Amino acid sequence: MNFRHFLLATATVSLTLLSAPAFAASTTSTLEWKAWQDSHFAKAKKEQRFILLDLEAVWCHWCHVMEQKTYSDPRVAALIAKHYIPVKVDQDARPDLGKRYEDYGWPATVVFDADGKEIVKLRGFIPPERMASILEAIVKDPSPIRYFDYLRDNPTEISREAALSTENREELTGRFYRTHDFNMGGLNQDQKFMDHDSVELALTLSLAHTGDKRAAQMAQQTLTGALNLIDPAWGGAYQYSTDGDWKHHHFEKIMSVQADYLRLYASAWRHTQDVRYLDAAKAIRRYVKNFLTSPEGVFYVSQDADLVQGEHSEEYFKLDDAARRALGVPRIDTHIYARENGWMISALVALAETGSDEIALQDAITAARWVEKNRGLSGGGFRHDTKDSAGPYLDDNLAMARAYMALYVASADRQWLVNARRTADFIAKNFKAKDGGYLTTVKRGKLPPRPNTEENIQTARLFNELAQYSGKTSYRLNAEHAMRYLVTDEIATYRRTEPGILLADREMRTPPTHITIVGAKRDATSLALYRQALAFPDGYRRIEWWDRAEGKLPNPDVAYPKLARPAAFICTDKICSSPIYDPDEIAPTIQRLAKSEPAS
Repeated sequence: MNFRHFLLATATVSLTLLSAPAFAASTTSTLEWKAWQDSHFAKAKKEQRFILLDLEAVWCHWCHVMEQKTYSDPRVAALIAKHYIPVKVDQDARPDLGKRYEDYGWPATVVFDADGKEIVKLRGFIPPERMASILEAIVKDPSPIRYFDYLRDNPTEISREAALSTENREELTGRFYRTHDFNMGGLNQDQKFMDHDSVELALTLSLAHTGDKRAAQMAQQTLTGALNLIDPAWGGAYQYSTDGDWKHHHFEKIMSVQADYLRLYASAWRHTQDVRYLDAAKAIRRYVKNFLTSPEGVFYVSQDADLVQGEHSEEYFKLDDAARRALGVPRIDTHIYARENGWMISALVALAETGSDEIALQDAITAARWVEKNRGLSGGGFRHDTKDSAGPYLDDNLAMARAYMALYVASADRQWLVNARRTADFIAKNFKAKDGGYLTTVKRGKLPPRPNTEENIQTARLFNELAQYSGKTSYRLNAEHAMRYLVTDEIATYRRTEPGILLADREMRTPPTHITIVGAKRDATSLALYRQALAFPDGYRRIEWWDRAEGKLPNPDVAYPKLARPAAFICTDKICSSPIYDPDEIAPTIQRLAKSEPAS
């Protein structure tokens, strides 16, 4: 195998490496790691060196092993010291780099030439012998490799349309079903986890008036399988399982997983009334409160997979609470990022809407107000941390805008809608790419920012939701700007499955379930109607509470009659129901109206 073939094989090495036996921990590397700075490229040019980026996650077992085993190896260290400028970045701290190389981690290893061109991108743990061979080979032949993701990174032309073509919609729908494991649940691959967009789409399709039974089965299988990832002692969800089942856990607990699982299990409870799902949501909530919540009521980033960094902790996580604490507690990353807090705020709101946690909504509000005060920027935006080296980042602003929308829907407090609009306006002003899509960051550094698929899915859905609640055409146009990037052929069909694009496309083409409560907010019946509306299991919805004392609704597109007592109205794009006075009649009325609508 020649060098070109060797690097290509190494660059796309399977993540099954992550389930290999652990190496014994060794001395931490003595390399003088540097932070990411554009000035390193000028130094590299002057000294005829390369840039070696080690993009890690502080909670990641194999990142620890890479540091202890590979970078402490004398041959590797000598090659780096002679020919490379070593740069180490925590991907949680730099969302722009994390999003750019998330397909390669963690750890992700990227080597650049002095002009900022990628020579090679390597995935996961690299043993020292292989690493040394790669480093030597690059010195001999530094020509960049053209990667399989080249077109995805650089689409030839952004679509002029804002919706999936019929062909691509059918293709992605087929992939959605084909990539599901109908034996074990989850995606049909060795790693088992709950892909949030896949489960959300499956729940959505199972609720449609056609009642997609296959989608319902997919949701149930994955939600039930992922129960095995809930830590029986502390609660919280492990990141994933290997070996094609749900029993071989990787024990890190990261905030994105906690927030996604909490939100999805709360939603699944509303869909199915399966008490196991509500119990799972409560277990995650308990873990976050006990381990990932600061004294101020805001949320930390993650807990390490290892008690001793670099050593597998399977035996440790078999222990009960007391036995674990006697040995110590794995490291917690106590950074407080706007993004992670936005995620958890939305998840707590979803739990509050089940009616099973009386203080979840107040905890979400406490966190939102802290983030506003301590991470807010002028103009409605947010920074990631106390200081950002390359921000602001789209991810933080998306997370907080969506958190504001969740708070508005759950509380009917219009100030949260005002806040959501300010942050969305900040996104539109600062992150919009020229032809379509939104960029990961506003900073134009050595690596020019580019759109990210997952972020643009969330951006399209956010702006479309705001268009529904505000009635403003500008938000619809902003949603379409994100969709043009997403439906571009090279983007839409790049990955094995894109349920998130299908969700965004579906929401852009169909009106949400629209429930309005008309009545004074101090009235107990109004409150009962509103709570029942929130409990209805539909992720794509528009729920409003019109107290006439507050003036007209933000989007007064429906004229409601004056009534002597509180009532609910269910509207489609063609018809509104008669007044509903009994909270228990809300769900049956929605279902009757849905069955009368044509399929989307």
